Amino acid sequence: MSDTTTHLLLPYILAAQAQKHVTHNEALRLLDAMVQLAVLDRTRTAPPASPADGDRYIVGSGATGDWAGWDLNVALWTDGAWLRLPPRIGWRAWVEDEGLLLVYDGAGWIGTTPDVLQNMALLGVGTTADASNPFSAKLNAALWTARTVAEGGTGDLFYTMNKEAAGDDLGLTLQTGFVTKALVGLFGSDRFRLAVSADGSTFFDGLSVDNATGIVDQPRLPRFKAYTNYDNYVGVGTWTKIGLNNTDYNDQGAFDAANNHFVAPVDGTYLFGATLLYKINASATARMRGRLVLNGATEIRGSLGEISATHVSLATAIWLQTMVPLTAGDTVELQGYFRVADGYFAADHTSFWGCKVG
Repeated sequence: MSDTTTHLLLPYILAAQAQKHVTHNEALRLLDAMVQLAVLDRTRTAPPASPADGDRYIVGSGATGDWAGWDLNVALWTDGAWLRLPPRIGWRAWVEDEGLLLVYDGAGWIGTTPDVLQNMALLGVGTTADASNPFSAKLNAALWTARTVAEGGTGDLFYTMNKEAAGDDLGLTLQTGFVTKALVGLFGSDRFRLAVSADGSTFFDGLSVDNATGIVDQPRLPRFKAYTNYDNYVGVGTWTKIGLNNTDYNDQGAFDAANNHFVAPVDGTYLFGATLLYKINASATARMRGRLVLNGATEIRGSLGEISATHVSLATAIWLQTMVPLTAGDTVELQGYFRVADGYFAADHTSFWGCKVG
């Protein structure tokens, strides 16, 4: 019969043994050292100068002094001396200075984190996961990086998200204070959408890409094309706003037909163009001019055009085009002018258009 236990090598009290308390106390000492094992450090190779009774260490490789030859063993300071505790397979130790749990596998101390986690119901990182959010994380940064070729990977990294059917939703929800401000993904179809919201309930598509054709649409882009359905009479020598009382399209309602001008909904760079078609009143010697005007007062550089040759009614035309930076609330209008003789700017073919480009 062995004098010690199989796993922890605790000494037995033998039959007819004298001073049984000595053996019993030795077993208690070993139990106190090994059960619920926690060590102060696992990298030291030499004993500390002033250990406290009960201090324990996992001895680092290449140990010296009183720890020489004790590599990877547990060193216990007790009753003024170092006691060596050789680890057995399965021993677990909490490393206090690292906040790390280790296990001894017969060759060394290794981390207890498993290599594989399968079919977990909930996982919370820094927070509590629940049935609605079975994976939840509360943190300030996250990193996904490709496994390199040197590590046996391909160097590529793909993040795959999948939905069951085209009519389902798939995407990223971006929130402020848990109020949704933007959606990015495939919502209700397989078209790619980027939608934004001020209140989390009403959404506007800023970008949409047809998955069948790759054609990109900006549904909320401010753009318009306005025209007049009547002949605008303009006298000689006076710049006159052209009445444009109809629109072929007017996204975001940016063109104000009641006041015959475009109103910038947001700051940005805008592209404008116009066509002014001449219609005779009394004389084809009229000299036709056109321009775009900012806020009813300032001619926009690059927008002025004139035709000085003899005009042909319903054939002679001016085409204007320019780009201009605007501040939200700025207005742009089309103006016409005649020198020498008066005339009309013809219905249906006199038009003004524009859109935001930046």
